[in-house]
Amino acid sequence: MVEINLNDAEFFAYHGFYPEEQLLGSRFCVDIAVSFIPTANLSEDELANTVNYEQLYIIASEEMKHTRKLIETVAQAIFNRIQHKYPFAKNIKVSLKKINPPLKGKVGNSSVVIISE
Repeated sequence: MVEINLNDAEFFAYHGFYPEEQLLGSRFCVDIAVSFIPTANLSEDELANTVNYEQLYIIASEEMKHTRKLIETVAQAIFNRIQHKYPFAKNIKVSLKKINPPLKGKVGNSSVVIISE
């Protein structure tokens, strides 16, 4: 089994339930892990034989541009696109963190994690 990870990809986006969140925007951080059993020899040194983490970043970047009320919805959209692009993936995990969410106290982040079964 091989696991490809994209960690701490940062974005500024306009997700949030409240109108002011969608107006002011926030910082977000995305982590993605994709596990698969290689069907080709990895020593061939070919990108086609693995999950391309550049493509994972592009998927996350494109989905972060679509303003949504819930970070759960954003994370699920990222997950769905990865699942579609890499149907051979055995496990997919997408974590989306909202940095410094607008709450009444100091909070480092709020997050949601979508994991394949």
